[in-house]
Amino acid sequence: MQTGYTDAAARPAKHINVGGGDIGGLTLKPGVYRWDTDVRVPTDAKLKGGSHDVWIFQVSKSLTVAAGKHIRLRGHAQSQKIFWQIAGHVSLGANSHIEGIILCKTAIEMKTGASINGRLLAQTAATLEMNRVTAP
Repeated sequence: MQTGYTDAAARPAKHINVGGGDIGGLTLKPGVYRWDTDVRVPTDAKLKGGSHDVWIFQVSKSLTVAAGKHIRLRGHAQSQKIFWQIAGHVSLGANSHIEGIILCKTAIEMKTGASINGRLLAQTAATLEMNRVTAP
């Protein structure tokens, strides 16, 4: 986990502070993204690309996906090629859904019914409440 976290954090970002940290409603193309703020998903967001494309999201604070909201894949994007490098905590609201591998420096919290196609890797704790975790 630490090696992956450090590697993802060191990648040079092309997309800086997209949406001011609010990525709801956006369609994000492949690449390395960095935020110096919290990242919020108050409405569904999309990741669109090909089967060989990679996304790296570097978040210096926390990631919050609102209840019932989703990160959806479009095109031939694959969850195993999406990396969320989060310095703060991750909060996935009830019945929300996210794609990718979460590398979190602190804690990951999944509320009831939240799901992920990917992996949850945290340095401190991952708290699950009746969730679905599907390995990519």
